[in-house]
Amino acid sequence: MALPLDTVFTPVLRPSPTLRKLLRGLAFGVLLLTALAAAWFFSRGHVVDLGQRNAWLQSGAYAQWQQGNVIVLMRHAERCDQSSNACLGPADGITVAGTQVAQGVGDGLAQLGLSDALLLASPLTRTRQTANFVFGKEVASAAWAGSCDADFAGSLLANKLRHRNLVLVTHSGCIDHLLRKLNVQPGERETDYAEAVMVSVNDQGQPHLLGSLKADQWHKIQE
Repeated sequence: MALPLDTVFTPVLRPSPTLRKLLRGLAFGVLLLTALAAAWFFSRGHVVDLGQRNAWLQSGAYAQWQQGNVIVLMRHAERCDQSSNACLGPADGITVAGTQVAQGVGDGLAQLGLSDALLLASPLTRTRQTANFVFGKEVASAAWAGSCDADFAGSLLANKLRHRNLVLVTHSGCIDHLLRKLNVQPGERETDYAEAVMVSVNDQGQPHLLGSLKADQWHKIQE
């Protein structure tokens, strides 16, 4: 049965030039917003969990350590004045449980090799005590290492010697200031007791965030 001619030859409606121009403009706007959103997202720093399988190698952290380009920022162990656990000594120091955690971190660092690393601590009691148990000895302290202000990141980079790893026992507030400089968002800037944040520094003095390692994850860098 033949179809009516008006059915067969119904013209295809095309958008007007004005509508086509509007649609192209909308498409371009969507693409532009998508590109800007992607650029914003990837410009933010993200804290890689170095305790994940193979993350230590894939992040480049091991290679950077071997070249002496790494800064390790370790938060002090559990505070005595904010815990019900037994204190090691003064109230402004760490707990006995915190000393055991610090020793475990020290064992992990020793596996990497600390013979040529610069070891420092904030001058506060809790950081000096933590450092004693991490390194098995007293280490030098510096006032800037406990001054968690806007100048901290600059002081940290100024004290990083070329091709010599720096391990600093400090405070969550100081670590937070550095992570801000690296565009890490607030939800990722929090650190646990004895957690270590690692940054590599190139020959031009520019820092690059490698990731973080919690106190109980040091054994995983060998996996």
